[in-house]
Amino acid sequence: MSSYDVIGIGNAIVDVIAPAEDTFLDHMGIEKGIMQLIEKDRAEVLYAAMSERTQTPGGSVANTIAGIGALGLSTAFIGKVKDDALGQFYAKGMADAGTAFPNDPVAGADAPTSRSMIFVSPDGERSMNTYLGAGADIGSADVDAAVFDGGKILFLEGYLFDKDEGKTAFAEAAAQMKAAGGRTGITLSDPFCADRHREDFKRLITESMDFAIGNDAEWLTLYETEDLDVALDQAAAVCDIVVCTRSGDPVVVREGAKCFEIPVTPVTPVDATGAGDQFAAGFLFGMASGRPLDICGAMGVMAASEVIGHVGPRPKANIGAMLKQAGLL
Repeated sequence: MSSYDVIGIGNAIVDVIAPAEDTFLDHMGIEKGIMQLIEKDRAEVLYAAMSERTQTPGGSVANTIAGIGALGLSTAFIGKVKDDALGQFYAKGMADAGTAFPNDPVAGADAPTSRSMIFVSPDGERSMNTYLGAGADIGSADVDAAVFDGGKILFLEGYLFDKDEGKTAFAEAAAQMKAAGGRTGITLSDPFCADRHREDFKRLITESMDFAIGNDAEWLTLYETEDLDVALDQAAAVCDIVVCTRSGDPVVVREGAKCFEIPVTPVTPVDATGAGDQFAAGFLFGMASGRPLDICGAMGVMAASEVIGHVGPRPKANIGAMLKQAGLL
């Protein structure tokens, strides 16, 4: 098996994206701008209500890994799908995009393949309604040690902590990456996720993570403060590299006492889906290729700015060419 520059582990979710007016969100009882977990019956109702669907293999960390692969690094994504139509679509889509998907669709999975119904408002805000199917049932048995041989970076998805099986997958993957001599990091995923799993996340960041990425709302929620500097100070005291995105404000990167602020050029979003995922892709691409942290941050900002300019969570333009033109490569 090949050595991978970056390996991700997370929910393998088919993203189903459709435009929606705010009045539709109100009518359907959808809270705007956040990720809500839903049950199978609710998923079927929302799917049926969607028009102009765009369907793509997704999941937060899967989107990040695909973005890194598009930049030319060797990548793998560890996820779990059922051997149903969406699961087959997912596995093929990841392979077609150049990212290894080591786990075959599971014929006997208890739940259908995970899917997220994402409604995009006219202002570009996305409201995600996620059914945690087979993807959330990934456990330590689904983590193949051979995938980690020679690996450089492991990136973990906070959403996996919504089920105990995901925690065992995290522990196994982190142990395998440590044995391989690589670095491990986590995305906080969502403020509600940070709130649900506060103590687990804080312990992980302190004991096992070499880096952690989140937005301002996630960091404030995790450390239960209204002062972002206080939250980042606490994180930086226990974790080597701490990254905070702040929408249109400069990205903050902390490494011990060092602090970098990476400027962001405000862009009116067409669809904010995947902005954080692709920021992470650019940032981790920079880390895996040995760039300084401020350059990593600038790469992340550029990748994020591209993806919010169109519908869908993955880049359509050649990000590598954009980075070269900007003098970052």
